[in-house]
Amino acid sequence: MTIHQRIRARGSAFAVVGLLPLVPVALGLIWYGAMLVALAFKAPPETVNAISGYREAYDYLADLQAADVTGNARLIAALAGLAAFALFAFLAWKQVPRPYLARSDLALSEDGRGTSTVEPRAIERAAEVASCGHPSVSDATGRYGEDGIAVDIDVKRAGDVPGTLRDVQRRVGAALKQHDLPDTPVSVTLTGFARQRRRELE
Repeated sequence: MTIHQRIRARGSAFAVVGLLPLVPVALGLIWYGAMLVALAFKAPPETVNAISGYREAYDYLADLQAADVTGNARLIAALAGLAAFALFAFLAWKQVPRPYLARSDLALSEDGRGTSTVEPRAIERAAEVASCGHPSVSDATGRYGEDGIAVDIDVKRAGDVPGTLRDVQRRVGAALKQHDLPDTPVSVTLTGFARQRRRELE
């Protein structure tokens, strides 16, 4: 049996939003980098300052004293910095790629006449039918992955739950062999109990 897997990445709209702040930052770096190159090539500082205003900005920041910054200004700056940190940290987190294995058909056999394949949903459906065949199971959901098939079941009553789980696992394994499906590990998880309807006495 040959399993072909493709890796995909989950995208997010916030990932696109996270790229927007890079545009003004990149333009600012390019602009003032060009001014620095102009100064390195002996361009008149007055001309460069008239274009970029770097000298006025430097003089303004250099002349700031502690008394020039009021308490309200400090509070606003602190809150703005905290909000900016939280925002950019959130956008940076959304930029982290989250790859996952794409679901694809499984090749069961291959010969000169072609290849026999089966969809993962067919394996999941076989496991669900086999699980629901147990008298204590009311519902089942299968999920096939590279580590095997995981089956979540709901039972009708809180009886011999461990025995039910083992029996369902055995039934699913037998169903896979019966249908000539891949022999894969089966894990069964109890996810809930079915609600019992009370009968009203007439």
